[in-house]
Amino acid sequence: MDPLQWAIDPWGKIVPIHIAWFLIWVAVIAGLLFIIVHAIYLRYFAKPKQFEPGAAPVLPTRIPEHVPRHSLTARAFHWIMAASMFTLLFTAFLPKVVIQFDWVTYHWIAGAVLTLSIVFHIIHASFFMDFWSIWPDRIDLRDAKRRVLRFMGKPAPPPERFAKYPLENKLYHAAIIAAGLSAIVTGVFMMFRVRTIFFPRNPYLFSDMTWGMMYVLHGLAGVGLIALIMMHVYFGLPPEKREITKSMIFGWMDRDFYLNEHDPARWPVETSAVETSTPPARSQGARTEGLTDAG
Repeated sequence: MDPLQWAIDPWGKIVPIHIAWFLIWVAVIAGLLFIIVHAIYLRYFAKPKQFEPGAAPVLPTRIPEHVPRHSLTARAFHWIMAASMFTLLFTAFLPKVVIQFDWVTYHWIAGAVLTLSIVFHIIHASFFMDFWSIWPDRIDLRDAKRRVLRFMGKPAPPPERFAKYPLENKLYHAAIIAAGLSAIVTGVFMMFRVRTIFFPRNPYLFSDMTWGMMYVLHGLAGVGLIALIMMHVYFGLPPEKREITKSMIFGWMDRDFYLNEHDPARWPVETSAVETSTPPARSQGARTEGLTDAG
């Protein structure tokens, strides 16, 4: 089966016009298979104690009961982005597999909302947040190596406690950037082919070959986002990760979860009066090897 759709332009050249729509089901099946295999691994094969971090140092300060994680602005961006992303996927793919409806207007409006929210987020993250906290650092890579060695049964030091975002979150963020920006940049140019409030319609802006490749890249980014979002939702549901999901709603996580999962030296939070504080004993299964929620 050819993964692309082709057509003949007025000059007799064969040009791509889009991805083949069976790739929608490929992305859905791939996402489901990943979820099933990961769930089976966690249920029957994971060894949580193998990935327990070393003993945490005694903290000379009092950690607040509710540890701030996401500001109201960051949470608003996340849910606006989520709403626009789901709208884009539904309007793009539902007419191809379920029901026909007039989807173009809804699609470009949702695309405009997503684009504006991403531009805002880039500015907000660059100047008002810790920009580098979401990017892998040397400690993340060293810790990943240790975890792989322990997974293979080889001796290695205990894993590190996480910074604000585990490496899995950071890698997921990078994948979303790649797929999301591909969809946004191509989508902005594709808006020249429909009537919008932003600029005059001009379907002759690019050659047929360029338009075709743009549609292909846009479609590949779209089906890639299907699988990525399925994984994102899946990793937000397990009980041991609900504190992370809850923090995207309320803005904070419990102190015990923070001390169990995160390193205060790598992710310091506002503290109050001096008082010796030690992390509580970890519950069985609180940490499992593999991908975590990417919120």
